Amino acid sequence: MSIKGIAAKLFASRIYNQTQAWAQKPVETQEKIFKKLVKEARETSFGKDHHFGQIKTFQDFQQNVPVRDYEDLKPYIEKVIKGEEDILWKGKPLYFAKTSGTTSGAKFIPLTKESMPSHIEASRNAILHYVHETGNTDFIDGKMIFLQGSPILTEKYGIKFGRLSGIAAHFVPRYLQRNRMPSWETNCIEDWETKVDAIAEETIRENMTVISGIPSWVQMYFERLQQKRDGKKIGDIFKNFNLFIYGGVNYEPYRAKFENMIGRKVDSIELFPASEGFFAYQDSQKEKGMLLLLNSGIFYEFIKADEFFEENPKVLTIGEVEIGVNYVLIVSTNAGLWRYNIGDTVQFTSLLPHRVIVSGRIKHYISAFGEHVIANEVENAMKDAVASTNIVINEFTVAPQINPSNGLPYHEWFVEFENEPENMETFADAIDNSMRKQNIYYDDLITGNVLRKVVITKVSKNGFQDYMKSQGKLGGQNKIPRLSNDRKIADNLR
Repeated sequence: MSIKGIAAKLFASRIYNQTQAWAQKPVETQEKIFKKLVKEARETSFGKDHHFGQIKTFQDFQQNVPVRDYEDLKPYIEKVIKGEEDILWKGKPLYFAKTSGTTSGAKFIPLTKESMPSHIEASRNAILHYVHETGNTDFIDGKMIFLQGSPILTEKYGIKFGRLSGIAAHFVPRYLQRNRMPSWETNCIEDWETKVDAIAEETIRENMTVISGIPSWVQMYFERLQQKRDGKKIGDIFKNFNLFIYGGVNYEPYRAKFENMIGRKVDSIELFPASEGFFAYQDSQKEKGMLLLLNSGIFYEFIKADEFFEENPKVLTIGEVEIGVNYVLIVSTNAGLWRYNIGDTVQFTSLLPHRVIVSGRIKHYISAFGEHVIANEVENAMKDAVASTNIVINEFTVAPQINPSNGLPYHEWFVEFENEPENMETFADAIDNSMRKQNIYYDDLITGNVLRKVVITKVSKNGFQDYMKSQGKLGGQNKIPRLSNDRKIADNLR
């Protein structure tokens, strides 16, 4: 074992012990975070407007501060963008992370000197937890690639602007600089297709041991590598590649395709990063879900998804949540976001420690007939349908067809296959049966002849990539919504 490997194991043990200290005291940990956030922001414009000086309890906080989305917070953010200080958080933010979002136009999310370190530490700690549990340090001396946005930043009023992944590129620890790929010059390429081709060319002869990124774009990178090596397996191109780190979307729909492309199984670590905060990471290869980061300058609140659009839904804190319930995630952060609805929904898989899975987005659902279908359900249905078959899926999305030319309405599944089913009807039945088992509302609609079973529509090779390119969202942190309650994406794919 190398010196770096020995050092990594020692450091991993230390970080694991520190994590256990707060993870085993979730309520106390969140109470400390809450009090510190309110105290630090008392003299800001937002704090004065919402009487932070009088807030003593969670109930005071909830009464004084309404739940907001980006548009509600935008008047404050616009003041910060213009260079005003002490608006949402003390002073000015270091950065604004620009994101197109999946539910609205361009958003600018502040990152402060207090919040930025947690983004870097969480990525590091996810890897260290993996080292602590598995003892695997073989990857440490190899090359690591992080498929990310351009690190080129602009500056206005002393605040730098860029994509979150590009901002994070400026914080790669010195001890990883020699191992990190691609080169700075290649990372700065704006056009995604050109960039992926350059990354493939630059890395194809290197000892790649860790590969990280959103699965759909890593898949594109793998395809370029295989084109350059006459279809050779990724595991043969990179013989020591043994760790895949991903976030942004569920890996399960891609797993079969990846294992086929790689030629063998590799360990994986799931992350839950966003411009608004780094919320969770997979801390165990044995347990389901990701550890919710309760000690990283973020105070969490939860609203049951099926109550979210009621006039006064009940808001819960960490000590009140239950396993298996779909919650809308509300955050207050040391970047100056207050009771902010990030749009994601989560379900807890364990309590003490609190682990979550991302179940979807509150604005991404299908309920054209009251079925309340969420992303986690369609992903599970696809997983069930391809299990124990040779079917391989590249990408898919789902939309309702309310006004078919004939017959009953249905859910239309747009699927790009790598390996098609031998019998499409059997495949559709497998998806439909899984959906009916998971969602009683959907089952009632099928039983009551309000809906007919799912319809599969094949998408041509690279059809999803072509769609994303047409929307100016090819690569980076962008991703296809897994489902929609309208047919905007569906009609484009057609």
